[in-house]
Amino acid sequence: MNSKIIPKLIIFVFTAIFISSCEDSTFREYKGYAPVYMSYEDLRASVTTKQNVDLENPGKIYYKDNYIFIVEELKGIHVFDNTNPASPVKKVFINLPGVVDISISGYFLYADSFVDLVILDVENIDNIHEVGRVKDILPYTVPPVKEDYPMAYVDEERGVVIDWDLKTIKEKIHNEPYPWPIYYKGGIAFMDAMNASGASSGISGSGTGFGGSMARFGIKENVLYIVNSNNLKVFDITSRTKPYNMGDFYPGWNIETMFLTGNYMFLGTTTGMVILDISNPLIPATKTFFNHARSCDPVIVDDTLAYVTLRSGTTCGGSVNCLDVVNIKKINSPSVVATFAMTNPHGLGKKGDLLFVCDGDAGLKVFDASDPKTVGNRLIYTYANINTYDVIPVGDLLVMVGDDGLYQYDYSDIRNIRLLSKIEVKK
Repeated sequence: MNSKIIPKLIIFVFTAIFISSCEDSTFREYKGYAPVYMSYEDLRASVTTKQNVDLENPGKIYYKDNYIFIVEELKGIHVFDNTNPASPVKKVFINLPGVVDISISGYFLYADSFVDLVILDVENIDNIHEVGRVKDILPYTVPPVKEDYPMAYVDEERGVVIDWDLKTIKEKIHNEPYPWPIYYKGGIAFMDAMNASGASSGISGSGTGFGGSMARFGIKENVLYIVNSNNLKVFDITSRTKPYNMGDFYPGWNIETMFLTGNYMFLGTTTGMVILDISNPLIPATKTFFNHARSCDPVIVDDTLAYVTLRSGTTCGGSVNCLDVVNIKKINSPSVVATFAMTNPHGLGKKGDLLFVCDGDAGLKVFDASDPKTVGNRLIYTYANINTYDVIPVGDLLVMVGDDGLYQYDYSDIRNIRLLSKIEVKK
């Protein structure tokens, strides 16, 4: 009897080992970045306000009614009362996971929150609150991740990715041909001490504010525009708290920035400038495409001239670092007026005959732009030793954001540009 049982046990053990071996062969272990998830339920219950939150990683900036809104990338929005630019007052921090871009119309602030579009009532700065949300309307995006180790598979069903954890990962093999476990999936993309005091007057119910040249949100009349890499979303915001998605438009590839002026939208892309006719705001129509060397490309417009900065050293590709001045008087056939070498230009702004360029590690540069053919050769002043990102000129005030904080300058006397204040980044 025992002689009959032993072979069966051997077969059973062998089979178990074989099955186990087969199962083990469908998994692999490696050191890499595992996604840290926030559930969709938690994401949609996360909008709160906090006091005394330090600026750590400043991103996009927005100015309206003497208030400055500074995006803390993927974390939230800092709000400062800028009634006295020499002494801005920290008012509140809006906790809003996944935020990168904002725009304001009247009392309402529109912001991305990972896959959602969120609407906040900012009429009373002391009582900012969510009043609307369009769920799952934006592309699924993940925070930047270092390239020293591979990135693990991302399961969108588990929620949004808010961080990465470097650890040993055991992952099932899905027969992909890649030697490293890199996550490729359609729709995924990578993003790159004053106390509040006194009551706030709040935001006015009319008009829009001022965004920087790196903006991807824009508002014209009752229409909100949002661009991502190859897509332009158009929302009817006649009902301010209930944006209606009018559909998606596909004006080009690798879109980075948006600038609205009059009846035109100018999109900066990695290969050129796209010009759209928005005389009918709900139905953008492509007018023309202006080619340039491959690089990152913010654009601003003043009357019949467009100013475009091109930079290298990013995922945009290319090796060009320059400022292009483009004549757009004939909107269907733009032409280059002049090109000037730069160090690594990012955002830019223009007011009257002054052009402000954030030239990366080379700092903030102020040019005399009275003659567009020579603007790049007429440097008035350089603020070096500041890694600059973007600027907004408002009257005689220049608001600039860089790696180490937000700066404000008074340039009412161009011979004596004065630093009024700096909001420090806390590391």
